[in-house]
Amino acid sequence: MDIDRAPRRDARKAPGERPPTIVLAVLLLVTLLAVRLWIVEPLTVASDSMEPAVAQYSTVLMLKPFSREQVAPGALIVFISPEGGTPTLKRVVAVGGQTVAIEDSILLVDGEPMPEPGIDHTRIDGTYFGPVQVPESHVFVLGDNRAGSIDSRDYGSIPLEALLGVVLWP
Repeated sequence: MDIDRAPRRDARKAPGERPPTIVLAVLLLVTLLAVRLWIVEPLTVASDSMEPAVAQYSTVLMLKPFSREQVAPGALIVFISPEGGTPTLKRVVAVGGQTVAIEDSILLVDGEPMPEPGIDHTRIDGTYFGPVQVPESHVFVLGDNRAGSIDSRDYGSIPLEALLGVVLWP
């Protein structure tokens, strides 16, 4: 009995020819490494100073190339802390030229109360600070957990050149 069979392909490859899956895997690895090095970096939050918005030990994604427009009040930023020199996550509440104060736990920027829906004002009742003016090319940052945060109230405003990136997520 004669059975027609398809011709067998030779499993051997020509010298120097790589299987496409290996090439694709290497390209994917290089792309992911480039994204991690120059574009987006995951960071683990070490403290509870941003709770409840960002829980301690959670991971955030930081966008490294950012514009000044992204560093606006309400933005979460990562910068090198003046105390300890470690990457630190805080919320921008004012930018250069603005005046910041806290009166009985209410944040005032340029004399106007700011809405802060994530802040539990009952935990920080009786807190007073300032007023201080934020220098140009600086930002004033606060932790959402005001009672447990070391922030611009302690070490002053942060120069824009100390910023590492803005938080994309959460």
